[in-house]
Amino acid sequence: MIFSQDRILTTHVGSLPRNDKLSDLLVRQEAGQPFDAKEMSSELDKAVTHVVDKQASAGIDIGNDGEQQRVGFQTYVPQRMSGFGGVSKRRRGKEFEEFPELVASLLRRFPHTSKQQNAPECQAELKYLDLKPIESELARFKKIAGTKFAETFMTAPSPGIISSTMLNAYYDTHDAYLAALAREMRHEYLAIHKAGLILQIDAPDLAMDRTMLYRDLDDAGFVKAVERHIAAINAGIEGIPADRVRLHICYGNWEGPHIHDIPLARILPAIYQAKVGALSIEFSNPRHAHEYDALKTHPLPKDMLLIPGVIETTSNFVEHPEVVARRIEEAVRVVGDRERVIAATDCGFGTFTNREWVIEPAVWLKLRAIREGADIASARLWGKKVA
Repeated sequence: MIFSQDRILTTHVGSLPRNDKLSDLLVRQEAGQPFDAKEMSSELDKAVTHVVDKQASAGIDIGNDGEQQRVGFQTYVPQRMSGFGGVSKRRRGKEFEEFPELVASLLRRFPHTSKQQNAPECQAELKYLDLKPIESELARFKKIAGTKFAETFMTAPSPGIISSTMLNAYYDTHDAYLAALAREMRHEYLAIHKAGLILQIDAPDLAMDRTMLYRDLDDAGFVKAVERHIAAINAGIEGIPADRVRLHICYGNWEGPHIHDIPLARILPAIYQAKVGALSIEFSNPRHAHEYDALKTHPLPKDMLLIPGVIETTSNFVEHPEVVARRIEEAVRVVGDRERVIAATDCGFGTFTNREWVIEPAVWLKLRAIREGADIASARLWGKKVA
């Protein structure tokens, strides 16, 4: 994993907007409806090329395929693994029950999304079926990206977020379900690593599920659940060098009150148990922009990088580069080492197909703001002008 050696490097969390034609094909595929495989392949080539070029033009150093090849960041898994069927009855966040107006607003804004609350459940023994889909994703991205980025990454969901999205209706215990998911997702984790890309584990469960699956626990009980979810991640990535894995944690990528979110300081010690080389944490969400000091209370381990979110991902406001620079400098202040900070987004811009909060033109402007802000911060942190 590269460091910010002479300037602050830039990246993002993963998903980027999908065009309408590709979105339709992905939703049809997820629903088991007929679609033209050649047309899908052609659209994927176009979409990946588009987002690669846009990232490079914006000045992103560490890029990916924008998750263009998946219907959702974790809901694609049942397409690659046997044992899923029926429909999960996933709990919504606590605030969605407290504020029914929020649900109504979402339904008006996103009437035709891919599966989210109604994803399949686990109904039989899990088995990863075929590496061809992930190998195809990797090959397409590597061919298109070429040498446009200083480093590349690909995302994969954590066992924990799969378990709280596709609920367990088969295994005797939740821990047994987590273990099975870690065992089978390991195939995908290893494929990404062997292809030479940084593996990003997406684990919003480590914060978000305090208000969803685990809302009936107290904070101490939730921290214990986080530790079990981290253990499942560690089992899945065993043997992959820590510096080839980064972990993304967030509070749920939606525009809502977020008043029931757990403070970052409560969960950081548990998160530090992950055997990864970098942590991607949102710090621009207005409910969490003050939480840099959690890293003073619980200092970042010396062998970890911090990838702070310096722009948020649910509004069309484009952050001023000076705002971005100040957020980067705040991250450097608490980490105590400019080389161990890489600037990023809070979350993705296309978490699920047909649920994009930010219009596409604003996405590229936001990514450009990261680069411009990073250049401003770099000039101050290194005491020289960045080209």
